[in-house]
Amino acid sequence: MYFLGIDTSTTGSKAVLIDQAGLVVAVTSSPHSLQTPRPLWSEQDPLEWWQAVRTSVRSVLETAGVGGGEVASIGLTGQMHGLVLLDDAGEILRPAILWNDQRTQLQCDEIHRRIGKERFIQISGNVALTGFTAPKILWVAQNEPHVFARVRHVLLPKDYIRYRLTGGYAMDKADGAGTVLFDLKSRSWSDEVLSALDIPSAWMPRTFEGTEFTGRVTPEAAALTGLMAGTPVVAGGGDQSAQAVGVGAVQPGVVALTVGTSGVVFATTHSPLIEPEGRLHAFCHAVPGMWHFMGVMLSAAGSLQWYRDTLAPGMSFDALLNEAESVPAGSEGLQFLPYLSGERTPHPNPLARGAFIGLTVRHGRGHMTRAVLEGVAFGLKDSFTLIQSAGLGRITQVRASGGGTKGALWRQILASALEAELVTVNTSEAAAFGAALLAGVGAGNWPDVTSACQSTVKLTGSVLPDEAQVSAYRRAYPIYQELYPALKTSFEKMG
Repeated sequence: MYFLGIDTSTTGSKAVLIDQAGLVVAVTSSPHSLQTPRPLWSEQDPLEWWQAVRTSVRSVLETAGVGGGEVASIGLTGQMHGLVLLDDAGEILRPAILWNDQRTQLQCDEIHRRIGKERFIQISGNVALTGFTAPKILWVAQNEPHVFARVRHVLLPKDYIRYRLTGGYAMDKADGAGTVLFDLKSRSWSDEVLSALDIPSAWMPRTFEGTEFTGRVTPEAAALTGLMAGTPVVAGGGDQSAQAVGVGAVQPGVVALTVGTSGVVFATTHSPLIEPEGRLHAFCHAVPGMWHFMGVMLSAAGSLQWYRDTLAPGMSFDALLNEAESVPAGSEGLQFLPYLSGERTPHPNPLARGAFIGLTVRHGRGHMTRAVLEGVAFGLKDSFTLIQSAGLGRITQVRASGGGTKGALWRQILASALEAELVTVNTSEAAAFGAALLAGVGAGNWPDVTSACQSTVKLTGSVLPDEAQVSAYRRAYPIYQELYPALKTSFEKMG
């Protein structure tokens, strides 16, 4: 008996097959293309997702030598917030508008006007941002009324795959919350928000907890994928909540940290906590009955990539980091602001800029490299600080993944700056793996998500905070916090 996780990300559709012990048997991926027909726009064709899923599922079964009838259940995950609009017959009305599309700032402002910003935060747990689904729907209503008039179903990317697999319209509660059309506390659609935005509630699919069955594979989908008709499909979760399951961050106090091009801090909560100013995202978790906070910084490992490519082209990352190892914690007063792409948490400002501050003739390339690593660590600490002040309490362990956590120096800086044990785990392809675990729980292979994670996710390394570094970062971090407010007006004048 096997469990299949399918991840429909921005770049491709991945299939991960695991056995009853949670061991990965095979992984395959098929790419997607991205369209940017106008400045700030980001779109994809949902039919391309479906083709990629079909290819990946067939390939993963063939690679593993597993028949479709041996797959006990399927879990879905994928890019969050993207808007898929279907008509009454289930046909696609326009290309999907993705999470990284930036066309909807006017609609975000209008949402706050119609509902009241503070009231909207209390309902949804978030401020309206261009990445979210709700302003995208409003944009279509105002700019493509001929499309809006034909809408009968609103789905997210992975839920379009669910529709093609099962023929049904359904969504998990984690991704539902990510539309910001949800009442966070009741874990269901908000009639108040839907009414204020003139979105018919009939358009919104029924929502389910992450491990609940939402439908079964149809004979048509079975013929196209190699799966067996009747195979159950669980709700799953958006990519961040599924990834948290995949690394075992399913209990309060254990935080998932992803240091890729961007950086994500994910913290599970027992209750629907809300950061009063909406500076953190607050969503439902893929774990039934749980919620989570999420902070996002836009240039994490991307800051180091930019620094290397711009100031040390051709030099290896290892060589750069070796130079930085001899520099003391705090980089002798040099600070780096990692806002190279604007920022999201805790400063939702597309006009924020990156900066080196405090340069002197004493500083060399090693200092600058270490300042970049420390600046990113402080940017992530901003999210940790908000999460703790919003009610989570003590963070006992950080489960780290992503390319930025591969270097020992950066792991040590992160552990010391965050003042928490930083661990790595044995799982890769964490979102698809997490979706497969949710499928296994739904099928009864594990009694609950926590048990599934305890059985399958193993620690592979640990870094504890260094006392001397902790002391240095406690002195440097408050200075870092002062820099953005001091420079905000200047950044905005730069345009």
